[in-house]
Amino acid sequence: MHLFDVAIVGGGPAGSSCAASCAVAGLRTLVLDREKFPREKVCGDCLNPSCWPVFERLELTERVRDLPHSKLSSVEFIAIDGRKVIVDFPSGAGCEISVKRSLLDDLLLNRAGELGADVHEQTTATGLSENGHWKIETASGEFFQARILIGADGRNSTVARLCNLFPASERERVALQAHVPRPRDFGERVVLQFLPEGYSGQAPVNETQLNLCLVGTPPTISTLRRWAERQFDVPANQPWRTITPLTRPPIPSAHENLFFIGDAARVVEPFTGEGIYYALRSGELAANVIAKILRGYDRNSALRDFGRAYAQMYRGRLWINRLSRAAVLRPHLGSLLIQAARISPAILKLLTAKVVSPGR
Repeated sequence: MHLFDVAIVGGGPAGSSCAASCAVAGLRTLVLDREKFPREKVCGDCLNPSCWPVFERLELTERVRDLPHSKLSSVEFIAIDGRKVIVDFPSGAGCEISVKRSLLDDLLLNRAGELGADVHEQTTATGLSENGHWKIETASGEFFQARILIGADGRNSTVARLCNLFPASERERVALQAHVPRPRDFGERVVLQFLPEGYSGQAPVNETQLNLCLVGTPPTISTLRRWAERQFDVPANQPWRTITPLTRPPIPSAHENLFFIGDAARVVEPFTGEGIYYALRSGELAANVIAKILRGYDRNSALRDFGRAYAQMYRGRLWINRLSRAAVLRPHLGSLLIQAARISPAILKLLTAKVVSPGR
């Protein structure tokens, strides 16, 4: 049985970024994903400008820009009573864009394969054991071995569950997401709209489609869906993707020969739209430390460097996550913030500037 240097479970942005970086470093890299790509994911589909430096390092910038997408010019916050505050986004080459996850994730996973990663789609990990190296059992009965294992399999990480590391979480909210016909004159904006039962996020992803997200509690999500059907003329048989929980306690990213990246490690509030950046960057950081360890660098020193870089990725930003979480859990509170911002927009401008600041 072939022994890989690194096995990555999950081929989304975190796993693909990590696999590509590991392959470039000359590591024998395996990627397993239970889905067949391209596939859709519940997501707001927005890429903040911090993603562009990662795409540059992966030599994917122009290929990302060649995907059907929308250049986003502003974010519009709408309170429950309909009052609005609009904050402009930066313009230029490194601007905020929106692109369907089916297209982006397929591009990223293909790039990992181009660079030398061994990619296995429609392969579900069902068992793990560790005795000097990791042994991964799959649903098909196939086995793989690797020196280091990476969980990049999302907020409901199978790797974390199999390793008894998955934290307790509450099913406090449910998300629904669909791509629907783009309303005429919608413009190049993101809309974050508070409603009595929760909130809705809306973003154009190309010339004809709108990403429509709804977030509510289990008792209210059906009411939000009916609102969306009326508001956007969505047919009752429209298929919706769903996911829960939306947030959960973080899992430490580094363990003995085991790492977690992206949503498998820390699930940030989706209202901020930063999840794809954290996925891409955490994949890079994990690849860097793994390459050092496998090349014989001092493990403790390498892990300390990783810990500092990983903390720096979030430094000064988690307060945005906490503020957003408070606002979306209590839509009336979020609406009060919007009403206050109509008089003094500094908070919303600061929050938006933090999220869409370029180049990290």
